[in-house]
Amino acid sequence: MALTAPVEEIETSFGTIIILKNPETGTTTYEVGGCGQSSADSGGTSLASYIHAIFGLLSQAKAGNVLIVGGGGGTLGTMLVRARHKATIVDVDPASFDVARRHFGLPESVICHVADGDAFMRDSTEVYDAIVLDAFHGEIIPAHLQTTEFFGRVRERLAPHGAVFANIRVGHDFDKGPDQLAKTMRSVWAEVRVLDAEGVCGRNAIVMAGQVSKLRQPRLLVRPKVNADLIGTELDRMRFRPWNVSRWAFGN
Repeated sequence: MALTAPVEEIETSFGTIIILKNPETGTTTYEVGGCGQSSADSGGTSLASYIHAIFGLLSQAKAGNVLIVGGGGGTLGTMLVRARHKATIVDVDPASFDVARRHFGLPESVICHVADGDAFMRDSTEVYDAIVLDAFHGEIIPAHLQTTEFFGRVRERLAPHGAVFANIRVGHDFDKGPDQLAKTMRSVWAEVRVLDAEGVCGRNAIVMAGQVSKLRQPRLLVRPKVNADLIGTELDRMRFRPWNVSRWAFGN
C-alpha cells in the first residue's frame, strides 16, 4: 500500500516523529526513527494485528480499567474507550499525545500522563484491571521495563483479578526475547503465557501474566475499514505456545 510523502515531521528528544497519510484509503501511519509505531484507518481503528489481539484478550478478561505504557498513536486506547472501557496511557514523549489527538482521533476521555513507565508505577496509587506494556526505543523494549523489579511494581498496581500484557517484537523463531521476558515475569507471577505466530519473521508476540489461564486465542472484534481480512488471518496464526528459555541454550 503506497503512502504519500509525510504530512508532518516533529523533532523531539526521542527522535523525529513522521506522520504519513494515504489519501485513497485514509490510512495514517506514525513512525519514529524509521520504525513504525502505529497505523490506523480513517476512524482511528488500529491496523496492527497485535493491537487487535491485545484488545481481544482485554475484552475476554473484562478489564474495565486499563493502563497502557507506551502511547504511539493511541489506537488501543481509542478502541477501548469506544468499547466502554476506561483507558489511561503513559508515554515519556509529550509529543505523542498531541500527534494521537490530531492525527489518530484519540478521544479526550483517554487519560494521558507524560512519564516514564517505571516512574509512573512508583508514583501511582491507582489499581488497574489490566496493564499493557507497549513501549519501545526503536525495535527494543527499554531494558528497565523488562526487569523483575519493574514487574514487581506492575503487580502492585494490578487488581487481584488483573493481568499484564507485554508486546514484544520477534525477529524469527530462534529469537529468545519472548521466552526471556516470560522467564522474568514468571519470577513475579505464577501463571505466564506466550501468544505467538511461529514461522513468521518480523512478527509481534504477546507475553502475559496474572489471571490469564482461561484466556483463549483472540479473534477480530472490531473490523477496520481496510485490511480487515488480512488482520483476521494474522490473528488466526497466533497460538498459545509453551515457553522455555532453556530450549535456546545451544545458542548461548
